[in-house]
Amino acid sequence: MIVRSFKDIEGTDRHVKARSGTWESKRIVLAKERVGFSLHETILYAGTETSMWYANHIEAVVCTRGEAELTDHETGRTHTITPGTMYLLDGHERHTLRVKEDFHCLCVFNPPVTGREDHDENGVYPLLTEPEEV
Repeated sequence: MIVRSFKDIEGTDRHVKARSGTWESKRIVLAKERVGFSLHETILYAGTETSMWYANHIEAVVCTRGEAELTDHETGRTHTITPGTMYLLDGHERHTLRVKEDFHCLCVFNPPVTGREDHDENGVYPLLTEPEEV
């Protein structure tokens, strides 16, 4: 059993801040826990825009606070995301979040992230793995 809080991981290597300066993420469950997914609390900052494409992952996002406009580049559709709204990137959709007010969300990734990932020039997280335990 693992018990930890987001507060416990502030300022640790599990508290990742994007090179772009548009978001930060507290990664409470990672690949090294070997449970098949990772779980994060992420904040995207008001007035920012982040384009992403999870070519290697499926992501589910639940907004807990704030507001953002989500554009699906595959369909051109735009959705307003507010607290209690979930979106699932089950088709590796390229998408952009335009943040109206600080956007707090819980994110689940499969396969799990290692905690070292940040978006590359295409908005992709690389597929990193943890070494096998001996």
